[in-house]
Order: sequence, then structure tokens, then C-alpha cells
Amino acid sequence: MNANDQPNACTRSPQRHALQRHALLVAIVGAALLWPAQALAQVQRFAVIIGNNLGGPEDVTLRYAEDDATKVYEVLEHLGGFRPEDMLLLRGRSADEVRDALISLNERIRRRSSRGRGDAMLLVYYSGHADARALHLGDDELSLRQVEQLVTGSAAAFRVLVLDACRSGALTRVKGGRRGPPVAITLEDELAGEGTVFLTASAADEDAQESDAIRGSFFTHYLVSGLIGAADQNRDGRVVLEEAYRYAYEHTLRASSRTLAGTQHPTFRYDMRGQGLVVLTEVVPQRQRALVHLPAGRSYLLLRNGADGPVAAEVGARDKVRRISLAAGRYFVRARARSYLLEGEVELRGGAELHVSDGGLERIAYARFVRKGLAEVHSVHGPQAGLRSRSGVFAGDACMGPYLGYAWETEYLDISPRLGLCRALGERAAQFDEDASVRAGEFDAGVRLAHTWDFGRAALSVGVTPGLALISDAAEVEGGFFSRYRTAAVLGTSVGIATELSGPFYAGAEIGAHTYVQRKRTLIYESGVLFPVVVGARDEFDADLVLGLSAGIGMRW
Repeated sequence: MNANDQPNACTRSPQRHALQRHALLVAIVGAALLWPAQALAQVQRFAVIIGNNLGGPEDVTLRYAEDDATKVYEVLEHLGGFRPEDMLLLRGRSADEVRDALISLNERIRRRSSRGRGDAMLLVYYSGHADARALHLGDDELSLRQVEQLVTGSAAAFRVLVLDACRSGALTRVKGGRRGPPVAITLEDELAGEGTVFLTASAADEDAQESDAIRGSFFTHYLVSGLIGAADQNRDGRVVLEEAYRYAYEHTLRASSRTLAGTQHPTFRYDMRGQGLVVLTEVVPQRQRALVHLPAGRSYLLLRNGADGPVAAEVGARDKVRRISLAAGRYFVRARARSYLLEGEVELRGGAELHVSDGGLERIAYARFVRKGLAEVHSVHGPQAGLRSRSGVFAGDACMGPYLGYAWETEYLDISPRLGLCRALGERAAQFDEDASVRAGEFDAGVRLAHTWDFGRAALSVGVTPGLALISDAAEVEGGFFSRYRTAAVLGTSVGIATELSGPFYAGAEIGAHTYVQRKRTLIYESGVLFPVVVGARDEFDADLVLGLSAGIGMRW
């Protein structure tokens, strides 16, 4: 998640509310799919999927609640065995419209059951604003108690309610709901038959959160990613309720723990009779969908229709399952490594399988994203080292030596403190002794301030470097060793180029002009009887312009 991407706070906090919406989604989806795999084809599945970005006067407008509802609708239709004619997608509807839709669908299920047409399942999902008492549907409210009664009172043999909203955990708290994944209830052994499952995206005292980085709520995002295959832990092509909820719970917990709004804890409550696996989705080849296999070791984000499109799925670096099902079409793939990204587009064909490889993606250092303002962090940084040379200063010889530095790179400014040593390439005669020679040296410290433009894997920078230099003159003369030290202020301007190497490494070179300014004391003499006599001194400033060239390597974190 992006460091910039903090919760939109429930009022509902978009990120907090998103978590609650996620939990509810899991509950609804889980309940709807709680039949054994072999019975899926015999059970008619019904769903009411609700999303509303608007809440009451005190609620912040959400950005992704209605989009989350659409994602859930599509996954259930394509992979969950729900027929379009048995599903209702309600975006931005009022409380009366939602209530009427639930009553109407319940009546349809009742008539079907009275005619002995087999079992039915009902899944209800809500993403939007809520408090511990009611769902906020624009200016209207629909009480949680009434929602619960409409779900539990349905003639469907199995019922699932998923609420991804703030404080939706109040629904599970009242009757003994629990935080955490439903491992303790051994869903695989108890779910087949009749029953009700409630899932909420957050606890009774928590906000659900949505994120700009994933363009949705945490819980629904990870629930959907799990349902399309990322949660298929045993790799049998079927995602069961326990797998989907565990995946959504763990990833929601991890993602929300890094936000200012705080950790979000999905909750659950169940009342069931019977036994069997609760299969939510089947991840198998389909005419209109493709199976995508992702390499291990890094996280992947897949965005529909390009880099600016909605997030279709996410697979984490630590996820063992690397196969997911996506609708046919064009996708932008972004893989995240420690110090760089891999990006590229893929075209998915229905009924086919695609193995994504690093060779088909472009490698991009994080520094490029930082400079474009697109990264989740504000800067990258790391050490640098190299060799540099300059022309002679103050009548001295050209010199060469190493430098060490550390660079911080941000969107607009690169800051690079550096230390350097320089030793003259030649010697010159000492003014005080024709038989002695002097070799000059330099130790300097400076800070390069630069702006950088990227051109693919290469970058061009222009900067200035203020600093200080300690210049030494050393000579061995008869009777001992002579040395003299001078200080100078330095101001340099330079142009640099750099190119990305393997992993976090890069190489670069700079050329520039540097102005050295030193204070020089001139003695004033007067004629004496035998020798000139010093009668005073005059301080002057001496400036010299030199040219410099450097080359080195560095790494970024």
C-alpha cells in the first residue's frame, strides 16, 4: 500500500469501511456457496449485491463501494455458479429499493421451494456506509436487524450475509460472533445442509477501509483475489469458504496494519446443520476466462485495460498459490521486487492459459516511480562510490582519487552528500628550493543537489554542489618534511547521466565546472638597512575555475 494511501476515514473511513465491506462480502459469498462440490449444479443460487458510495450527512463519500459490488457480482456470475437472471446488482439504490428487492427475491425462492424444485441458496452482499445500528443508503437507513431478519427468514436452505461496512461487526457481536478466520468451527465438516453464515469486514468498534492504491476496500479486494484462485490452497481448482475467508482475513489484517486508521479485524457468525465442503468458486478453464500463472517470489498486481484501469487481482509475494482466473481481455501486469518493478501488458484469450515470465516485462527501478510521484514511498536511497579527476587548481597539477557518497532521490530533488580524496598526478618544483618537488593533494566534502529526468532506463541530471576543500602541498626537503594546508570554498555545477544495471545497481558519470575560492595573505615589505622588513599583511581572495569528471556505481533501496 502506498504511504500516501491512507484511509479515506466512518464517517466511514474509506479504508476502514472497506474492510468491513470485505468481511460482509466473505460472509455472503461463503453462505451462498456452502454446498458440497458435487451438489453445486443441483442448487439454484440467488444473490443480491448492493453497493452505495453515499451515506448520511456526516459520512464521507466513498469512491469504490459500488465498484466493489460490481467485482463481487462478476466473480459470482463467472466462477460461482450464479445465473444472471438469479442475481440483482443494486448500485446507489435507496433503502426502500433494497428492502423491496430482498422481499421480492425471497418470495421467488419461497414459491420455488413450495413446488419442490430443490435446494436454493441466498447470498447478500453490501458495501457502503453503516454504523452499529443500520446501513446508510444515501439519506435513508436500513436497520441491521431488518437485514438480518430478511436473510434468516428466507426459504433458501443456505443463506450468507456479507457486510463490508463500518462497525458491521455489531451484527456478529450480538449473538456470539468471533474475530478471525473460521478455522475453529471446522467449516469443511459442518457446512453442507441448511444454515446461515454472517461475515463482516470489521469488528463492532472498527471502521472498514478502502484504498486508492487498489481502488477498492481491503476486504473485498482480497476476497475477490482469493475467489479467483489465490486462496486455492490445496490446488484442486475449487475455492471453499474456509480458504476464501482465511485468505481475505489474513491479507486484510496485514494491509490495514500499515495504515493510520489501524488494523481491521473481519468477523463471522454461523448457524448450520449438515456436513460437506463449502465451495464458493471453481477455478477451471472457461470459454470467456483465462488461467494466469505467476512466478513465485514477488507480488503481482493485475489491472484491467491498462495501467490506469481498475485492479482485477493481487497475488502476494508470500502466497503459495500462483494461479488465478481472469476474464479475457487486456491487462497491465505490475510485479514488485525489493528494489525495482516489472511492468508490461498481456492479452488473455478465453479458454487459454498464460504463464507470465519476467522476460516479457520491463524492469523499472523504483527511482523512476519516485520521480513521477507514482511510488508508494516518497524517496529511494543508497550508497555510491567511484573515481573522479579534475584539472589543476591554484597553479597545481591535475589530480585523481576516489569518492564515497549516499544519495536520497525524491520526486523533485536528489540530495547526495559526498566525501572525496584527490592526489596530484605530477609534481612541481618548490619555490623555496629548486631541488625539492611538491605534490599536492585534496580532501573535500560537498552536497550535490540535482533534478533528474528519466528516459527509459537512462536518466539525465543537472545539479549544483556546494562544499569545502582542504588542499595540501607536501615536499621532502633536506632536513625534513615540509607541508602546507589551505582551505577553499567550492561551488560546482555538473551534468550527469546514469543507467540502470542488474538488480538495485546503477552506473553513472558526471562532468562539470568547479569554482575554488581561497583566502590568500600577502606580506607587505619595506626596505631595511640590510634586508626587506615585513611591515604588514594584506588578505585577498583568489578564485580558480577547474573542470572535473567522475564515474561510479551505486545502489538504491
